[in-house]
Amino acid sequence: MYVNRDGREYEDATMDLEAFYTDIYDMVDNIPKSSQPSQGQLEGLFESIAEAGDELLGIFMSSKMSGTVDGALRAARSVAARHAGFKYRIVDTWSNSFDEGWPVFAAVAGRDSGCGLDQCCELVGKSMLSSRYLFTPESLRFLKAGGRIGAASALLGGLMKLCPILTVVDGETSTFAKVRTQKRALNAIAEKLKEDIEEFGLKNIVVHYIGSPVEAAKWAREIIEPIVSREVPVVPVSTCIGVHVGPAIGVVYECEHALRGKMTVDPASLVYAS
Repeated sequence: MYVNRDGREYEDATMDLEAFYTDIYDMVDNIPKSSQPSQGQLEGLFESIAEAGDELLGIFMSSKMSGTVDGALRAARSVAARHAGFKYRIVDTWSNSFDEGWPVFAAVAGRDSGCGLDQCCELVGKSMLSSRYLFTPESLRFLKAGGRIGAASALLGGLMKLCPILTVVDGETSTFAKVRTQKRALNAIAEKLKEDIEEFGLKNIVVHYIGSPVEAAKWAREIIEPIVSREVPVVPVSTCIGVHVGPAIGVVYECEHALRGKMTVDPASLVYAS
């Protein structure tokens, strides 16, 4: 994925995210544009995989948030038309950030333990059903500027100091709750984490942030780590997501068992195969 700011293009996989976020408050009046890889880039990558005789498992951001899945599928089909026997699976994770990342790690672990392509896809689906993303933006300014909420909603939220807790349900950003002040929102997120761990167990967790890492790191050390009894990585969100949300703090965790309400479809229906 790419971000363009003032005519300069950044690749989110290689850029210095912390450096980019240092002046994020100055971006609200001129929000950088995000874009997906071109089909040509994807075809070049997939071509090298096919020529090596390997199989492809591509795991991508929600199709309801980006066109990357569609581009990857077109590229895979194009390569398959030139290479008989090329096997691929393209997965629409119906999420982003580490909520997309845990399925990637599940697939890698499966591959490394000797699982085949379809077995790895099953592990991806299990992870998709078992993870939750909860985050709260510092303000509604970026969401308003990007057209994701109306001016009236942003004004009302600002006047009342309402902080939404956002999550991902069925591939789209959804409001989990609305509370007064970000501090209360973070406390509510911590309480939901506790509830989920008690009922579904805990496998993996990270604290996510957009903007400065200071408050996120403090929240991780003082609130989240005592709950989970382990060190918790504090990881910046990709700029492709961050520039649309603005400064925010959240948590993404993967449970041992499937969560209720995360997805209303079988993850197998989100796998596109050769």
